[in-house]
Amino acid sequence: MVNSVPPNSSSIVPANNQNFEIFSLIWLDQDVESQYIQNAENKLRSNINLIKKFLYVKKCQQYVEDLSPADRVVMIVSGGLGQQIVPSIHKLRQVISIYVYCMNKERNKRWSKYFTKVKGVINEVDELVSQINTDRQIQRNLDEPFSHNLFNVNCGNGTSTSDINLADLGTHFIVD
Repeated sequence: MVNSVPPNSSSIVPANNQNFEIFSLIWLDQDVESQYIQNAENKLRSNINLIKKFLYVKKCQQYVEDLSPADRVVMIVSGGLGQQIVPSIHKLRQVISIYVYCMNKERNKRWSKYFTKVKGVINEVDELVSQINTDRQIQRNLDEPFSHNLFNVNCGNGTSTSDINLADLGTHFIVD
């Protein structure tokens, strides 16, 4: 569980800010310590190990920009703060999706429709949690076939991986 944070701080993370999982969630909201956000955070923990919360746009943006290009971040932003940060972080490789959690869906849909990484403008906590969990599972399924199928290329039952021609194997990969 993440401890309460002072207004000018952010959530506690592992020592040296190291996250051994490349997938994490960042929540930017002025009400980040409210009970309804705490409840949503508890529900999200089943699929996401690291949840980092911010009150301020500049600190959040700096954190995202400082992440390794290998890291993948899902962001939840409030409507007002989202309008400020999304244009700055939208093109960063680390950001894979953004959800706007707000009270005024129509107003926030107008500005967010120009950003393809915004996957939803949502005003219900349960809908937000459900959408993130669903999208997270889809992302896992997209990421896993590569590792599961690594040695299935041109291999039948009983074929040893030592019999694979590495030159042929290399033609089956597309490197990002």
